[in-house]
Amino acid sequence: MEKGDLLMTSGAASRSEDEESMAGQKRSISQVSGVIPKRRSSSRFIKRKKFDDELVESSLAKSCSRAKGPSGMEPGRCSGSEPSSSEKKKQVSKSVSIPVVASPSPSPSTTKRMKKSKQPLQVTKDLGRWKPADDLLLINAVLQTNDLTAVHLGMKFSCRFSLREVQERWYALLYDPVISKMACQAMRQLHPEAIAAIQSKVLYSKAEEELLSSIGSTSQPTLETFQELLNTHPHVFYPSRTAKSLQIHWQLMKQYYLLEDQTVQPLPKGDQVLNFSDAEDMIDDSKLKDLRDEALEHELTVADRRQKREIRQLEQELQKWQVLVDSITGMSSPDFDNQTLAVLRGRMVRYLMRSREITLGRATKDNQIDVDLSLEGPAWKISRKQGVIKLKNNGDFFIVNEGRRPLYIDGRPVLPGNKWKLSNNSVVEIACLRFVFLINQDLIALIKAEAAKINQQ
Repeated sequence: MEKGDLLMTSGAASRSEDEESMAGQKRSISQVSGVIPKRRSSSRFIKRKKFDDELVESSLAKSCSRAKGPSGMEPGRCSGSEPSSSEKKKQVSKSVSIPVVASPSPSPSTTKRMKKSKQPLQVTKDLGRWKPADDLLLINAVLQTNDLTAVHLGMKFSCRFSLREVQERWYALLYDPVISKMACQAMRQLHPEAIAAIQSKVLYSKAEEELLSSIGSTSQPTLETFQELLNTHPHVFYPSRTAKSLQIHWQLMKQYYLLEDQTVQPLPKGDQVLNFSDAEDMIDDSKLKDLRDEALEHELTVADRRQKREIRQLEQELQKWQVLVDSITGMSSPDFDNQTLAVLRGRMVRYLMRSREITLGRATKDNQIDVDLSLEGPAWKISRKQGVIKLKNNGDFFIVNEGRRPLYIDGRPVLPGNKWKLSNNSVVEIACLRFVFLINQDLIALIKAEAAKINQQ
């Protein structure tokens, strides 16, 4: 009986251990597989108080981890003893339940941070300075010249960019897909008039300038000549070129001696830079003395009255001024009107000739002239009355040099006291100032016709 009771008690104990092990396995599997309903939680890390069931679960988890110990074995069991059947089932359940554990899914806050960190930071670096008009101008200019240095020196952007910034922007448009896509979208939204204005500023290529330089400097090309050149070589010229723009560029090339039949003239030997010693020798010591002279004061008062009288006369004749001065701006305005015979065009100003005879020189208090060349640039080498431009009855213009320095007409010197015939598009060089002389052909033709009728009568 004692042996039977022992066997029954041992069997009951083993059954209770098996039931406990099976219950633990079911509990662990249910916890791992996610059978327990999830609690609602915020993505923010906020410390909150735990409820009673959470406290119980956490205390059970801590007690289980303490009972297992660091080696994962139960206390009191020897390393050399064989594991029981319940322990084998526990090991099998652990080995089965390990691969079921799912990887923790990232919270929405971490995904947002990852998306923000993955965004490129250099995409919007230069979007504030580089406008769509600048990108379009850069692309067209590079396609024309194939030289970033020439584009940096010759083009005027909305901001002052350095050569390195121009190079970096060009390479970004070529090789950065994000920047190029954004730039293309912005350029497509430009107004057609803005696109036409940008294309009119594109630099001239070497092939275009070679064709323009083939026109001689002594010839007088008209708009029909440049239109014929455009029609003959449509594949060479930029699509936005017009006959008027080609004529203006040809005049600039002629002014700076860039045509094929032109040569740069050397500077005259007599024009030396005035140094301090020469200026000191020219000073009259008698004028430096502060002596009161009654005769001089009387002359000054007479001259003052004369100047006031001349000022009154000029105020009365404001509408009859012979020469008008216009500042040259980027907007192309017509050079001639019904009253303008010719135009003396410089880089800063242009002088409209509205009478048959005008005087050129440097205006002072004692000397009033028609064309004040000091408005164009430095005129300290120009005489107070440098020259006179006259229109004869046959429609020819002549310039007479009345100054102390020579003039240059199309590179040919005109010495003091001599005269020279002026033709359309002639380059007039006075000291260090250059002008282009343009003739109103329509008005001159009418003058010639009237002169012919008078001669016939």
